[in-house]
Amino acid sequence: MGIIAVPLGYLLTFIYNLVGNYGISLIILTVLVKLILYPLYFKQIKSTASMSTLQPKMKALQEKYKNDKEKLNEEMTKLYREEKFNPMGGCLPMLIQFPIIMGLFTLLRNPMKYIADDKMLFAVHQSFLWIKDLGQPDLWILPIAAAIATYFSFAMTQQLTGQNDMMGGQAKSMNLVMKYFFPLSILWLARSYPAGLAIYWAGGQFLQIFLNIRMNKYRAKLKEQQELEEKRKRAEKQLEKMKRARMKG
Repeated sequence: MGIIAVPLGYLLTFIYNLVGNYGISLIILTVLVKLILYPLYFKQIKSTASMSTLQPKMKALQEKYKNDKEKLNEEMTKLYREEKFNPMGGCLPMLIQFPIIMGLFTLLRNPMKYIADDKMLFAVHQSFLWIKDLGQPDLWILPIAAAIATYFSFAMTQQLTGQNDMMGGQAKSMNLVMKYFFPLSILWLARSYPAGLAIYWAGGQFLQIFLNIRMNKYRAKLKEQQELEEKRKRAEKQLEKMKRARMKG
């Protein structure tokens, strides 16, 4: 991921030259990256949330055409077209985000390997708040903050995407394990890596929580619109039946 870490290093150096504080520079970098990736995250959540609302219809089709795979594929394609749903819509944004996130992780784990400016050699070891050296691990406060933020962010994302509703028993249990195992892993990693990396992760996860709150409001609005659309379709079908009945009478 060095090819991505290098330009991110230039961006971090540029921010540091403006503010003169490495800790604040990391926070600004975190916010910038989150804002840049937000449209992709929004598209990913929107696509996954749409899939969760389609799940009952998809299951009904799978049950109806369980012995006719060709007809099932045809009806599923028709359903996607009617609902304007792209099955790959949630995957592409994730694939685009992943290299950027990994590039940042690579940069902040070993910043001087990817930053050419010599003055950053001293900057990465500056103190920030209670942290004496951002180039060394912070053993408790940051790791705990990162773990807590990761837990709530992960749980909210699961709720947003409706993952538990779409998963079977075994997958649902695995997801529940990850809900607790992932934050604990972050706690352990944050105690091992430079405090600057922990600041990026903790700050990013806290920001993610606020983004998820906004996305949750959007999802509630989307669900309300879909329910109104379903009522409209049912009303139209009922009127059509009544017209046919009158014509026969």
